Amino acid sequence: MRLDDLPESGNVEDRRAEGYGGGGFGIPIGGGGLGIGAIVALGLIGWALGIDPSVLIGGAEILTGPGRPQVQAPPTARRTSAPQDQMGRFVSKVLGSTELQWKQIFASDGRIYRPPVLVLYRGATHASCGGEAQSAMGPFYCPADQKVYLDTSFFDQIATRFHGCDVGSKTCQFSQAYVIAHEVGHHVQNLLGILPKAQQAQRAAGSRAAANHVQVQVELQADCFAGVWANRENEMLRSEGRPLFIEPGDVEAALRTAAAIGDDTLQKRARGYAVPDSFTHGTSEQRQRWFNAGFRSGSLSNCNTFAAAQL
Repeated sequence: MRLDDLPESGNVEDRRAEGYGGGGFGIPIGGGGLGIGAIVALGLIGWALGIDPSVLIGGAEILTGPGRPQVQAPPTARRTSAPQDQMGRFVSKVLGSTELQWKQIFASDGRIYRPPVLVLYRGATHASCGGEAQSAMGPFYCPADQKVYLDTSFFDQIATRFHGCDVGSKTCQFSQAYVIAHEVGHHVQNLLGILPKAQQAQRAAGSRAAANHVQVQVELQADCFAGVWANRENEMLRSEGRPLFIEPGDVEAALRTAAAIGDDTLQKRARGYAVPDSFTHGTSEQRQRWFNAGFRSGSLSNCNTFAAAQL
């Protein structure tokens, strides 16, 4: 993965030095990281509080609709800019690349793309979706404030806990970029009106399994949108005669990460078997296939998981 030609975003809100703790509702987390028990607990808490939670890349995404419990961020002004440390600049460059590509995609359809703010934090921080962001929840997108929340320690877990890439390898960077692009994919869904419709469909679902199926459609589409972004960045550089963004092994690393965080893989690792009706993100095979659908085509029309005859 080549970072040299990626633009840096100024839409990064760096809270890593704040050291916030406490407040919000408690999340039962097992020692040493997020396990399937915590995933189930997060789901139960979400349903009990009237919040739509979903397990997102080993964590929890909380979608908060109108009239649902919210904890507002503190009123102190925070500066958004491009961080100067290595990890911060990496995140800023990936986010900058998504901004450039999605602006072009939206413009081609006569739309205006309004980029999200990406919040970097350490440990825990205030969020506008149902409480506080916690590192064990993993990365998530909050439609209420249109921000992506990311504790970068999750990047280490991709390699060490989920075995999504080889520890210390360069290809791990693209796996990390894929995580960011997936979250930005949820922002794109929000701007296109897909998330509100999905939430409405979940509330109207007659069973937990039916609601989970809608969530799987949402997540697989975000995987596909991440693939579209990667394709567009590559093709732009190719057309300009510059070295490609994606290098040998990068896509394989992203697919390996997608496989490592599939619902079936996570559940089998935790309990020895999978319960398909409880899936909220899709199987490893589905996540790989939908990322590839976006990456090979570079087209949003290939990402309509809601109309697909088979996920």
